[in-house]
Amino acid sequence: MLPRSPWKHVVRALSVLLLTAAATLAPTTAAQADTTATAGSAPSRGWNDFSCKPSAAHPRPVVLVHGTFGNSVDNWLGLAPYLVDRGYCVFSLDYGQLPNVPFFHGLGPLADSAAQLDAYVDRVLAATGAREADLVGHSQGGMMPRHYLKFLGGAEKVNTLVGIAPDNHGTTLLGLTALLPHFPGVEDLISANTPGLADQIAGSAFLTRLNEGGDTVPGVRYHVIATRYDQVVTPYRSQFLSGPDVTNVLIQDKCALDLSEHVAIGTVDRVTFHEVANALDPAHATPTTCLSVLG
Repeated sequence: MLPRSPWKHVVRALSVLLLTAAATLAPTTAAQADTTATAGSAPSRGWNDFSCKPSAAHPRPVVLVHGTFGNSVDNWLGLAPYLVDRGYCVFSLDYGQLPNVPFFHGLGPLADSAAQLDAYVDRVLAATGAREADLVGHSQGGMMPRHYLKFLGGAEKVNTLVGIAPDNHGTTLLGLTALLPHFPGVEDLISANTPGLADQIAGSAFLTRLNEGGDTVPGVRYHVIATRYDQVVTPYRSQFLSGPDVTNVLIQDKCALDLSEHVAIGTVDRVTFHEVANALDPAHATPTTCLSVLG
């Protein structure tokens, strides 16, 4: 029998996964209505409007990349309308689907997910007529696009990658993965059934290749937004990147009162939303503070 303390870590980690899943179950009716906009609809009504043409003020479309267990709508019920209201053409995709697993995405092999992102960005650029896009991703969605940028030619099509709580150097889920050797066969089960999770474990072959030779590629700006209260990607500083054209932000340095954890920072935190807007348009950035919740 395992000592009591490791089981405590398991319970905490599983609670985090349940919280993440629950966050994706928010009401979707309004968002679904907006994302079915026709060519005659006002772009400000919603996102995934493929008739939207970027303005001179915001010439690049924004592609939102959901996290593990997320999907193209529920991960973005807060941020997508926030950006649309500020004049951006905003799009989001589903990726990492597993056979016979509806609704919850981001579970497939990350290299395959990056290829899906590649195809989606091409579709958005063709529809909007833009030369480049900006990417904003939460959790896995902030890390996986780096594979697209590094290995699939994405650096030629992307100006900025904004990662919100990205697991850039993997995670141990509060030590959960350290318990795997105590349960023979479980690690193989995870790899066989949810490769998207296995790829995110610190030290995985996917992450080793991704980070080999440096965290960044030339020609892309990187903006990482983390929270000290992250209980999924730990330690939180492992989210930060090194290299040229990198900005690493701890959201509590912008607002000490911000208690957002891993889920909230990507789904409801308007202080973070303000920082995302600054990252997308640094020439017109305004200070991110606790008052940003009112913006």
